[in-house]
Amino acid sequence: MGTRCLTYVYEGKTPLMCLYRQFDGYPSGHGAELANFLNKIEVGNGIPGKPEMGEFANGMGCLAAQLVAHFKKSVGGFYIHSVENGGGVDYEYHVYPDKIVVTESDEDVFSGSWIDFAEYCKSE
Repeated sequence: MGTRCLTYVYEGKTPLMCLYRQFDGYPSGHGAELANFLNKIEVGNGIPGKPEMGEFANGMGCLAAQLVAHFKKSVGGFYIHSVENGGGVDYEYHVYPDKIVVTESDEDVFSGSWIDFAEYCKSE
């Protein structure tokens, strides 16, 4: 049985999107991959010059779309999930513009910057 997780992307307090992962959802798996993805991207408002995918996101909606493109490489494994009907998974990752919150079994186990999140994932 896989370690399932949900990754929510927020704009303010509103979840824009939720991505379900069927397996490897633990912090040293999905968490580390998510941290690597997030820490390569600058999020801004407006598109400066000709930024590359994976280097710049024009707001959190653009970040959410790039996150899906980054993780979804084949049939199965990853699915868009309702932002209203979460739960029933081992881990949840809540991505905000300035932080990420990780829950395990509905209990917060990490809250901090994207950079600190990368360090957290290495220690898990």
